[in-house]
Amino acid sequence: MTPVRYCALSMILLTLSGCGGSDDFSDLDAYLNEVRLRPAGRIEPTPTFHSYPTFTYSAANLRSPFSRQVRVDLAGQRHGSRNVKPDPSRVKQYLEGFNIEQFEMVGTIANASGSFALLRGAGGVHRLKVGDYLGRNDGRIVAISATQVDVVEIVPDGEGAWLERPRTIPLKEHS
Repeated sequence: MTPVRYCALSMILLTLSGCGGSDDFSDLDAYLNEVRLRPAGRIEPTPTFHSYPTFTYSAANLRSPFSRQVRVDLAGQRHGSRNVKPDPSRVKQYLEGFNIEQFEMVGTIANASGSFALLRGAGGVHRLKVGDYLGRNDGRIVAISATQVDVVEIVPDGEGAWLERPRTIPLKEHS
């Protein structure tokens, strides 16, 4: 018999010898009798569930904390006019659904019908002429040059009147 077989056989015999023995379960019986004689404990009821009040995020309409903060100079603040106001009956153009800050001028083109500005934004490049509207504040294009597009927006002045605010969209070099 080889030494490996001898070693394996002796291990099996030692293991089996530990499994046999007496049928004495007196210690287990004593423990079970002790557990049975203990007074039955009262099971506590499950805790009641208290719901927390719901939270509604209400800062979605506020200014983004990542955009530049606008400084307000109250002494030099211009007051609006009751004569200037947006036309609520005017049909909105497609580009009025986007912020004017996302547009950049990439060029101009001209033909027999006039000159046009090419503005990139809102998912593409758009051809606009003087009088077209863009931006959320009723921005109307008032002038187009080779280097910039001039826009006038109508914004509330905070006192119930409206204010015309000029904006410029410069030509983006190397676009």
